[in-house]
Order: sequence, then C-alpha cells, then structure tokens
Amino acid sequence: MNANYRDSRPVWRLIPLMRADGATQMAIDRWLFEQHTQGLHPPTLRFYTWEPIALSLGYHQRQIPEHWRSLTYQEQPIDLVRRPSGGRAVLHQGDLTYAVITSGLEPSRKAAYEKICAFLIEGWRSLGISLHYGNAGRGYIHNPHCFGTATSADLVTDSGYKLVGSAQLRRGECILQHGSMRLCPDFDLSCQVFGTAQTTDGVIKSAIGDPPDLAAIIAVLATAAEQCFGICLVAQPITSAEWRQIDALKIDALGDTRQNFRQSL
Repeated sequence: MNANYRDSRPVWRLIPLMRADGATQMAIDRWLFEQHTQGLHPPTLRFYTWEPIALSLGYHQRQIPEHWRSLTYQEQPIDLVRRPSGGRAVLHQGDLTYAVITSGLEPSRKAAYEKICAFLIEGWRSLGISLHYGNAGRGYIHNPHCFGTATSADLVTDSGYKLVGSAQLRRGECILQHGSMRLCPDFDLSCQVFGTAQTTDGVIKSAIGDPPDLAAIIAVLATAAEQCFGICLVAQPITSAEWRQIDALKIDALGDTRQNFRQSL
C-alpha cells in the first residue's frame, strides 16, 4: 500500500466485546449517548453480553408482573434493569446485544431504524441468515414481551423467528439504538418469564454453531457496519477515566430503577 495513502472514511469507535451486569451495560450505553450528544465522543459500535442474566425493561414500561421481581435461573437471581430506550421487556440469556450511538441520520424514526439495521441484515446474510422486517401493528404495546411480536423495527427470519429486537433513544439528531440478537435462548426460561412457549429457527443454529462463536459473529457484523455506514472502525476498550464517569451513571441508573419499581407497585 502507498505510504501516503490515508483512509478518508469517518472513524467510529468499536468497543470490544464486554460481559457485565445489566446496570453496568445500560450505564455504558447511557454514557456513550450523553457524551455523543455533547460532541465529546465519536459515533460508536459495541457488542456485549449480560452476566448475570437480566430482564431489561423499556424506559416507559412501569407495570410489571409481580413474579418478575423474584425470577431465578440455575438457582441465581435474574437482574431487573431499566433501559434508557423504549420498547418492551427483553430477557437477556443466550443473546448477543449490539449498540450503535450516532447522529446525522434521517429525522424519520423508521428511516433511522432502517439505516442502522442495514448492517445487521447484511452481516447476517453473510452468515447465511436472511432477515426482513416484522409487520406487527400497534397492538404490540399490550404485549409486555419484546420478542412476543415483531414490528417494523425488528428483524425476523424467513420462518418468522424474531432474531433481532431493537429500541431507540433520540435527542435532537443523536440516536442510541441497541438491540438483542437471540442466538441460543432457553425457551423453558422464556416460558417461565412470559408464559408463552416459543421455538427457535433450526437454520440459526446450523449457521452460527452450538455454542455460537461470538467473536466470529462480531467480526462479520463489524465488517458489515463499515461497509453499510461507510466508516472505519477503530477498536478501543473503555479507559479507567471513562469507567469513573460510567460508574457514577451506574449508581444513578440503579437508583432510578428502584424508584420506578416502587412506583409501579
């Protein structure tokens, strides 16, 4: 390559795969969004998993079934955490979560979803899975389970299996969109939480392996993001200084969640 060559594509930050509890993951997403809205942080893509398993609630989802407060999995409590984004409850077990923080997209919420989801569609196509948007109407708001319906913001397989459920937080031109990709969920647990039985799409397991190779999936999705957004991703872990700011938000997030839960009683 010519030594004078310079990549002219916009640079986004790629935060390496991270496993953490729900309050920490939501504090990170919130911090990245707040920093970006103030012009202090570039657009960002990250992928993460939840440990311990968590049930995340949409920001406006106030009323919850009483048994959700005492859920367990393999004799361990299941965390309850509130997302800064909207939508319904998501059980984070056997999934991979993505987050995109960016700005300057179309003002239409639908258009912004489609712009961001393009990298998911292209990436999963490369992995052998064809995805298209759901078509559920407004009735979805009465279903507390995010994966119980598939709206025009969600991605389903040809068999109708909802693989990706996404939600947004917007402020001016800035957007936080994050979503769960259900790779190998425990459907008995899902039935325990939501009271409805579901089955997986066998094509997914054959495409991603059992257990799934998260590093390989992320590599394909990151490449698709560079192509779809016309960007260059630069990997950078969260620094010690950043963690200090995120930890402060984590405390606030926990306090806010507990207050909201008390109000919903």
